[in-house]
Amino acid sequence: MSLSETVIAELRTAAAAAADKLGTDIVGLDVGERLGITDAFLVCSAPSERQIGAIVDEIELQLKEQHGSAPLRREGRGTGTWVLLDYGHMVVHVQHEEDRLLYGLDRLYADVAHVDLQLDSPEE
Repeated sequence: MSLSETVIAELRTAAAAAADKLGTDIVGLDVGERLGITDAFLVCSAPSERQIGAIVDEIELQLKEQHGSAPLRREGRGTGTWVLLDYGHMVVHVQHEEDRLLYGLDRLYADVAHVDLQLDSPEE
């Protein structure tokens, strides 16, 4: 795994924030060698648009408070079924459960290393 400690720490913070807001199937992926435009993905799911919004808000809050990080851009906030937060060194994907199955990021990146997010739940 080629991720810096900073990226790993921020992935873990974002994962914990998502778990606190009941995000499910939370996965960290080391995509740096495969993509070249970012180092890591955090992918998680939620069953409703309202919950997706709550997860995104908490991730942004915790990354700002704990690491001083703010997203360079946000996509999908208006639709509410797939919100992307681009931090440059990592991209957070919060998807409706159905969209996650449909678009299959997990399948597309099945061959990359998973990051140990150190979550206390089985969602890791």
